[in-house]
Amino acid sequence: MLKLQQIQKTFNEGTPDEKVALGNINLHLKPGDFVTIIGSNGAGKSTMMNMISGALTPDYGRVIIDGKDVTALPEFKRSQYIGRVFQDPMAGTAPSMTIEENIALAYSRNKPRSLRMGVTKKRRDIFRTALERLHLNLENRLGAKVGLLSGGERQALSLLMATFTQPSILLLDEHTAALDPSRAELITQLTKELVAQDQLTTLMVTHNMQQALDLGNRLIMMDKGQIILEVEEERKPHLTIPDLMAEFEAIRGEKMNSDRALLG
Repeated sequence: MLKLQQIQKTFNEGTPDEKVALGNINLHLKPGDFVTIIGSNGAGKSTMMNMISGALTPDYGRVIIDGKDVTALPEFKRSQYIGRVFQDPMAGTAPSMTIEENIALAYSRNKPRSLRMGVTKKRRDIFRTALERLHLNLENRLGAKVGLLSGGERQALSLLMATFTQPSILLLDEHTAALDPSRAELITQLTKELVAQDQLTTLMVTHNMQQALDLGNRLIMMDKGQIILEVEEERKPHLTIPDLMAEFEAIRGEKMNSDRALLG
């Protein structure tokens, strides 16, 4: 479903500010895998997500989705395969448009463009049914401007829009980090439900180590642009946060930095 093969990316190469953001990254997700990603700030987590989405191009290596090499495809063309939710609730929606207009854009993402009106009665019924899955009563507010919604409501809508067309890959980039605890818990639960119901192949970056352990069937740990640990589904349910910290210390020979990015 997703393969990263020998991905390398260096910023400011040949200057005093040179930084190896990703060094020889290899990762393979099978259909239906839900992989959580942890690592400190600067570990390369978001750079890897940007490499998959097409926001960045690797210096070397290949990105393969559904057996198709998309390495050279720009972000807007790659979007037909990918759904993405960002940390900022404002990033995934258009605030000046209504709920139904936003969903109509998401609905059309992997369909041929036409001059037909974006919202029809049939589509509106589809939108209402989809919104009911959020349990936020948004199905009765289709005409409301998205800018009037709370942060949690907007992030729930962003999540629904990202999964609406059942993308080949769902990218969740710290999508609960900017929310208060109750809203973060809501979005976490919705994530579990939507990913499970649609059996979506998912990569999720999180600052919360417990969340990384609780969600998904696999886990990877990144540090200094490398994947230093991969935990498969047989072992993952039995791990604890102290286990992960001990793994890091054994691999790197130093204690894990206990900042927000790791302990959550």
